[in-house]
Amino acid sequence: MNPADTPTPAVDSRYLERFLWLSIATAILTVLIKGAAAVITNSVGLWSDALESTVNLVAAIVALWAIKLSSKPADHNHDFGHGKAEYMSAAVEGTLIFLAAGVIIYSAIGRLLAPVTPEQLGLGLILSTVASLLNLGTGLLLVRAGKKHRSITLEADGKHLLTDVWTSVGVLVAIGLVAIGTAIGADWSILDPIIAIGVGANILFTGYTLVRRSVIGLLDSALPEDEVDVVNNAVHAACKDARVEITQLRTRESGRQRFVYVTVTVPGEWTVRRSHDVADEIEDSVDKAFPGSTTFVHIEPAAEVPAKN
Repeated sequence: MNPADTPTPAVDSRYLERFLWLSIATAILTVLIKGAAAVITNSVGLWSDALESTVNLVAAIVALWAIKLSSKPADHNHDFGHGKAEYMSAAVEGTLIFLAAGVIIYSAIGRLLAPVTPEQLGLGLILSTVASLLNLGTGLLLVRAGKKHRSITLEADGKHLLTDVWTSVGVLVAIGLVAIGTAIGADWSILDPIIAIGVGANILFTGYTLVRRSVIGLLDSALPEDEVDVVNNAVHAACKDARVEITQLRTRESGRQRFVYVTVTVPGEWTVRRSHDVADEIEDSVDKAFPGSTTFVHIEPAAEVPAKN
């Protein structure tokens, strides 16, 4: 991150909730569309695709809950707020992706052992394509908003939708090939479960990355390296007196919240007021670089230099 860049101001959680309501609406539509396509075609690939969209709906509801909870201010037993609720949401989404992938692979293996030729593939392709375009647009919007506003919940939900798009692309390819085979008198129906297995294995990776990121966040990870550099520059810029020394700088993130801990040494003869003014300048400087961040400054007296005889 370039320190000269204009910092993104903190946003109200109600603004972020709008994206999740959009995700919920999209999930409901895609479940209905893909469910209809699966019933019409009896394709294991499309049934798997519909299942993935059902998981999206549950995940979006969990994400909405996490955004609402994470926005709650600190209280008597949560002194640092509720920001980590977003990591819990990402963990739930990753776990749901694992479960969906397992069901997809299981169903596809069953269809391999007992092949069934899908029907009315043309209509199924059209319906699935419409649903995929809905997911693509919403997913890209959520990922972009999540990165801009540092919301792992929005980003995770967006990636979940984009994973569903890749699932649909694989299914569409399989259904398309089966349709071509039927048109030329060849039986390529085995491609339906094979592609479904491949798609299921692919989305396992997305589930893994979401769970891994949420675990790292729950373990109080430091801010990204580029953000630590910005914080470091902001802290040193506030210490204009050469006798003020930064002896320790630590950071951590909790969802969209940033926490900065600074230990500063000042001349021992300084008054409490003067030392407090330095702490205020450091806090203001960090907040200017990252609006909405929380900074704790600890002041210590510098060691006295022994007088020479």
